[in-house]
Amino acid sequence: MSDPRSAPPARASDALGQVYAASGADELNAAYAGWAAGYDRDTLASGYCLPFQALAWVSRHVAPDAGPVLDAGCGTGLSGPYLQALGYGWIEGLDFSQAMLDIAAGRGAYRELKRATLGETLPWPDGHFAAFLCTGVFTEGHAPASGLVELARITRPGGIGVFTIRDTIFDSAGFAGVIDELSARGVWRKVETSPPFRAFALDEPDVLVTAHVFRMRG
Repeated sequence: MSDPRSAPPARASDALGQVYAASGADELNAAYAGWAAGYDRDTLASGYCLPFQALAWVSRHVAPDAGPVLDAGCGTGLSGPYLQALGYGWIEGLDFSQAMLDIAAGRGAYRELKRATLGETLPWPDGHFAAFLCTGVFTEGHAPASGLVELARITRPGGIGVFTIRDTIFDSAGFAGVIDELSARGVWRKVETSPPFRAFALDEPDVLVTAHVFRMRG
């Protein structure tokens, strides 16, 4: 009998496997465009909890009347209605997949949705947001660590950033370095960091993330 520990982890769906296997932005965009219609059903069946779990940190550190909140990498907008239910009335979103944004728009929770790519210049002025939320985006083959620089830029002094990072890329993809650099430059200060936890409650036991909360200095 083969050792199950040596077997590759089972993926929740072929679509998820294509996302993990994407070798560039074009392939990743195509994978999400093809998956958009079934994304919610597939990920929720696997126990995907990040769009909801991260709201605990948002509600802990961001007052509902603080100002606009950015759902960065919002995908199909799973977080939007639950942010709205918690009293956040001004929610904006970004994603690089227009197919996913089209579904997010139908949820009626976002004041504005923009197609944009983390790691590139974002289409908002300095200090526009009271807070940003970014979950499930800083993972293998997705947004680079440099995306944090722009997210910090468009968050106002005293504002909050809540984001998750896949444990396997925290050091290798430069996230530790970017976080430390922003701290050393006085851009933000750490509020809290979670221990690693599962992004999927049912499937994908190998997918662990940490949640990070930072406050912008002003």
